[in-house]
Amino acid sequence: MPSYPHRTTREDLRVPLPDGTELYARLWRPATDAPVPVVLEYSTGRLTDWTATEDARRHPWFAGHGHAAVRVDARGHGNSGGLPPTAAASGLLVEDGVELVRWLAGRPWCDGRIGLLGTGAAGALALRIAARAPDAVRAVVTACPDGPHRLGGAVLAADGHTRATAELADAARPPDPLYVGDDWRALWLARLDALEPPLADRLAAPAAPAPAAAVPTLAVAGWSDPSAAAALALAEASTAAVPVRAVLGPWPHGLPDELLPEALRWYDHWLRDIDTGAPATPALRSWLGTRWSADDPWPSPGVRAVDYGLDGPLRAAGTASEDRWVRVRSPQHTGLDAGAYVPHGRPADRPPDQREEDGRSVCFDSRPLPEPLELHGAPALTLRTDPVGTGALVVARLCAVAPDGTSTLLTRGVLTLPPEPAEPADATDSDPVLTLAPVGATVPPGHRLRLALSSTYWPWLWPGADPDGFAVDPSRSALALPVRDPAARTDAAPFRSPTLPLPPPLHLTEPLTARPERVTVHDIGRREWRTELSPATDGTRTHPDGLVRAEHTVTAYRVLTATPLSAQARTDRTLRLERPALGWDITVHTRTELRCDATHLLAHTQLRAEEAGNVVFTKEWHQRIRRDGS
Repeated sequence: MPSYPHRTTREDLRVPLPDGTELYARLWRPATDAPVPVVLEYSTGRLTDWTATEDARRHPWFAGHGHAAVRVDARGHGNSGGLPPTAAASGLLVEDGVELVRWLAGRPWCDGRIGLLGTGAAGALALRIAARAPDAVRAVVTACPDGPHRLGGAVLAADGHTRATAELADAARPPDPLYVGDDWRALWLARLDALEPPLADRLAAPAAPAPAAAVPTLAVAGWSDPSAAAALALAEASTAAVPVRAVLGPWPHGLPDELLPEALRWYDHWLRDIDTGAPATPALRSWLGTRWSADDPWPSPGVRAVDYGLDGPLRAAGTASEDRWVRVRSPQHTGLDAGAYVPHGRPADRPPDQREEDGRSVCFDSRPLPEPLELHGAPALTLRTDPVGTGALVVARLCAVAPDGTSTLLTRGVLTLPPEPAEPADATDSDPVLTLAPVGATVPPGHRLRLALSSTYWPWLWPGADPDGFAVDPSRSALALPVRDPAARTDAAPFRSPTLPLPPPLHLTEPLTARPERVTVHDIGRREWRTELSPATDGTRTHPDGLVRAEHTVTAYRVLTATPLSAQARTDRTLRLERPALGWDITVHTRTELRCDATHLLAHTQLRAEEAGNVVFTKEWHQRIRRDGS
């Protein structure tokens, strides 16, 4: 154990809620009789297995630096009581969180000040709880807070059903008898009986705005994570009364170790009245590919929009000068090289060389750049589209093309054109604007910029019914790039990882025949493309307390090259939990299959739970989910 200012203790707690439900919690705190602030992480993850390794590294570190660190399983998950809230009743998680904050603030070892910590869905949940309990909650650190489940009006295929399948399987796992005793089985069966697949509610819900900051907030994200825009929006809304600081770096989804000292600095300032200088840090610190940049305020006055017309600085090869409209009509498998929608740091998560994708798109290239170009912010593409092609999906990718032809993805965006033109085609104020995801990158001299347009992006997005795509008028379309003025350069210091406690020993047994993380097959005779993903996290883990946990997930996508609405997706997830010393053996299987028609997604979901190899619960759901979210 590394040496920290405080020795620490650990204990498990039961937190009572007003309705009698008890939440399972683990507490690390300094070995002192004086009350201290609390750093609370509250999520649907299971603290005794799924997040145990990460919890055992980070929470003792916070406790060793003077904060009580509490990790709590949400209602109906892990070893907590109650039933998992449905997506329609997700507000119950916020209500429970507010009660949890009140209970912690009243403990004799707490001085009444709470800081919230969360990643992904728990990061967005922390912001919502803070808005409901700003008196006790004094600070928030949110990493990669979840955003809407639609992209530019299009329905996500990637991450949507895979996450829904995982959420159903995770909620179907039983409480652990080592921690809850003989009541585990009755709690489990009640939990199984109450479960509903979250996919329909997730896709049918309107695009919820990202939660705003109600207390001083530190927001962290990776540039390639879909939460990057939310982190920048939080920084942009910073005020003197509610300061927000954001850090965007080259990280996958999650809170990187390098940012833990910044989180501690944030909590120390707002929870312990230590002048750490945290409010004086820049509004945004971000990695630009070659250096760390500091900007205060954000948006930065050192970044300006530079227009690249699609018939000037950017130009399509092979388009006749007298042809006003350029038709964009992509094969259905365009998008196979998109990479992961939510990158977790696996090798196959990164988008590969984009030349094959570029070949399936209409590309507009610049001349080679005479000097480095720093991009910092969200590009915006204004398009003059053919009104005949309304209702189409427009996908824009911005790439940097090296002298050897290698095409590297910088950012991308999506827009669904309205079903009918609101104005005549010559009304410039009706031209749709496609906002690409924010980017922080430096394009070297000698490289060219490439804007690639396509009308499909499978398997990220469900394809539309119209095979004709859309047409664009390059002479009245332009890409506005957020370019940093070299004279306005401001540098920030790099971040360093702290010395964390060693995690508890976890024995991993990998499969003898490990599947590739990502493999794509082209069946030329059938004109079919199939992609199969299997995360590298599969395998069997033996925990120090004797729990044996095995996971296996396979996600498959298929589409016919020239057949709209042929896309299909399926995810299979199997979880097995064993305690050989107790003779406890549980297996949970979930499967989600999806296909589509012009107006709906057609979902078939299956759940099967086994105890010692015997089926104790099985259920199937068939759902028609409207594409428009109504």
